[in-house]
Amino acid sequence: MDYIQKGTKDFRKTNLALFAAGFITFANLYSTQAVLPEFTKEFHISPALASLSLSFATFALAISLVIFGSLSEAWGRKQLMTLSIVSASILTLAIAFSPSFELLLILRVIQGIAFAGLPAIAMAYLGEEVDAKSLGVAMGLYISGNSVGGLAGRIIMGTMTDLFSWKVGMIFLGLLSIVISVYFIVALPKSKHFEPRKLQFKSLVSSLLAHLKNPGMLCLFGIGFTLMASFVSLYNYISFKLLDPPYSLSTTIVGWIFIIYLVGTFSSTWFGSLADRYGRPRVLIAGIIIMFAGGLITLDVHLVLKIAGITIFTFGFFGAHSIASGWVSHRATHDKAQASSLYLFFYYFGSSIGGTAAGVFWSKFGWGGVIGLIAFFLLGAIVLSYSLRHFFVRE
Repeated sequence: MDYIQKGTKDFRKTNLALFAAGFITFANLYSTQAVLPEFTKEFHISPALASLSLSFATFALAISLVIFGSLSEAWGRKQLMTLSIVSASILTLAIAFSPSFELLLILRVIQGIAFAGLPAIAMAYLGEEVDAKSLGVAMGLYISGNSVGGLAGRIIMGTMTDLFSWKVGMIFLGLLSIVISVYFIVALPKSKHFEPRKLQFKSLVSSLLAHLKNPGMLCLFGIGFTLMASFVSLYNYISFKLLDPPYSLSTTIVGWIFIIYLVGTFSSTWFGSLADRYGRPRVLIAGIIIMFAGGLITLDVHLVLKIAGITIFTFGFFGAHSIASGWVSHRATHDKAQASSLYLFFYYFGSSIGGTAAGVFWSKFGWGGVIGLIAFFLLGAIVLSYSLRHFFVRE
């Protein structure tokens, strides 16, 4: 009877607290993406090396997700989420004062580990504390905080860099994050239904291996990898393209281009309804093909068409990702949270690999090289999607 229900004060406090926590987590995670060109200038490094500021953080996040999820079973939900967002916020301030790119990368690795505490635990907290009839709304609000945060981090950094410098942008974002962290600590209700359990690493490893031995699940993990590798490849280097002639856009305007992310709010929901009508395999492949088409359109020199291509690509990505990630949870026969963590591991690992590999292609072949690499990833995603038909019945 004491589960948090829609319409109550605790429900509003819980939703706002987790929305805020998701906001600052993903704002800080993607904060460096908008300023990669600034890193190349200040530290005299290549675009591929600059991209490591994001790739190292997402790789550390990927590895840490499964660990944090397991630790929270023994140590509690709110405590670890608080540790995660507070430490990540303080590290953003430290990054602003990095005298070298090497130290910046070390801090981003540590920050990547810290980031994992929220996404690995927030959904478990909601599942335990929120009434089942109110859970869908609560989950949706939390996820929207993630996406809005990722968008805001890029816009804040792009605008502040243009007005002042990327370091001032980091200081502003770090201070904002600390203030929001304090709100999270005060507003989020303590866990009432959490029951600590002993850490059992043997059973954890055996269940992980079971998921990895399932060929259908491996295909879904591979799709997550290729989708995110493609997505980060495009967004990491479109800034370089638009800052150069013939466009010569300002860092502020390039930062605001990330507002295109908002089309994903619609496409992820719409694709879900299409999957119910036409089946997941068809809709998943359709999303990947839309990404492919959008990527090709960005090859056009005209700025309007280039932005249209980015929009189409983004629309397809969020739709395809929503199908693949939801399919993982649906198909997992045991340890569903762990299966979702594995999907996220491959997803963020794809971000690390794709984001840096595309830098090499950008340096050698320009924007055409980046799109060529994206096409390679997406062809792999299509092959894996067709392979799912052999492992799963029509759904």
